[in-house]
Amino acid sequence: MLDELLATWIGRQRWFGGKGRPIDGLWIESDVELTPGLRHLVVAVRQDDSRERYQLLLGERTVLPERLGHALIGTLGDTYLYDAVHDSDRTGWLLDGMAREQDHNGLRLRHMPGATIDTSPRSLVLGAEQSNTSLVYGDAYICKLFRRLVPGVNPELEIVTALAARDAPHIAQPYGWIETDLDGTDTTLAFMQEFLSAANDGWDLALTSVRDLYASLPEVPAAEAGGDFAAESLRLGSATARVHHELAAAFPTDVIAVHEVKRMAEGFRRRLGRAVAEVPELREHVSVIEQAYHEVDLLTSEVPVQRVHGDYHLGQVMRTPTDWVVLDFEGEPGQPLQERRALSSPLRDVAGMLRSFDYAARHLLAGHPEAGRLEPRAQEWADRNRAAFLEGYAEGGGVITEADATLLRAFEMAKAVYEVVYEARNRPAWISIPLAAFRPRS
Repeated sequence: MLDELLATWIGRQRWFGGKGRPIDGLWIESDVELTPGLRHLVVAVRQDDSRERYQLLLGERTVLPERLGHALIGTLGDTYLYDAVHDSDRTGWLLDGMAREQDHNGLRLRHMPGATIDTSPRSLVLGAEQSNTSLVYGDAYICKLFRRLVPGVNPELEIVTALAARDAPHIAQPYGWIETDLDGTDTTLAFMQEFLSAANDGWDLALTSVRDLYASLPEVPAAEAGGDFAAESLRLGSATARVHHELAAAFPTDVIAVHEVKRMAEGFRRRLGRAVAEVPELREHVSVIEQAYHEVDLLTSEVPVQRVHGDYHLGQVMRTPTDWVVLDFEGEPGQPLQERRALSSPLRDVAGMLRSFDYAARHLLAGHPEAGRLEPRAQEWADRNRAAFLEGYAEGGGVITEADATLLRAFEMAKAVYEVVYEARNRPAWISIPLAAFRPRS
């Protein structure tokens, strides 16, 4: 009966990865009582020929408070079953377990060496996430529960703990994690870090700057408009280079041979072909994109690779009162774990951030009645902040040679092609944002 309730409920959750496809089967692989009224479930979902696992903190109450009504899964007899991440009366167990390093029927709760965890704060769920669920405990901690479970150590835990061991800057300090065994492999269930309560989201700060520019007189250049963001973009570029340096020091590095670089360009072309078949608006830009990929074919030197962020954009960075902090090192959650842990060129991260500046500049123009008049201002803002970021990256020790610039442009083109397909599928009104990437820049 519980599996039937879960099969109905899980498909409606924002973190469920199989939306739009029927659930062919659901079963509970693991059911551990953590404390009276709180259970930890690992649920397997079959769709078509694939199986995915998800984790759930299942709460049980005979009376459900109104504040938990939105978390209701269903009832069995006289017992209400609900998603207990929303129940601050229950989630203190996670803090307590990490503080005491408990082992609980296959669940292992750990804290960083030397860390002291205050178990008194109560939790609140952050509402913005899609693929995970994060609990904020007071102004001290943020604990991310990885809803979709993939056997293995999550890259975010692996990277942040390694950087913290080096006293690296630009990261939120780690405090603890929860793990279990899946398919005989240590698997990360949750990761807790310092909560940056006084920090501001990079995307929000950038949008504020763009709004200020649009509100200023047309003849006022971006450099003189209120809320100019270029100085922050410069600092962010420097911080990004430092993070790349620390990643290269903490993990193995390598190079990819010239023939492998050409194979990468061929992969870009295959994805472009599929994208054009799905989104006809791309067709008129194929020659520009192909030219960028052709330039990669002409490279004659090896390309250094290392661990990278893997999903880098303005929403993954926070501005504290003193500097920029980089978050969410888990890579793209929808990709296989092996891919997320693979070595890659740091230019991939640089390209992701450059694309994010373009998105910030044009995000407010989607459906705007004066989009045509404001487009040059959007281009000006994007160009100014892209240049500042690259300048800061160089000042921070990030090297971009002529060959690197060629590869960087190809990474940008490939990212923009991906964005076109995404927007066509999910937000057709936004498709003009990535399409602008293929126009000549001043």
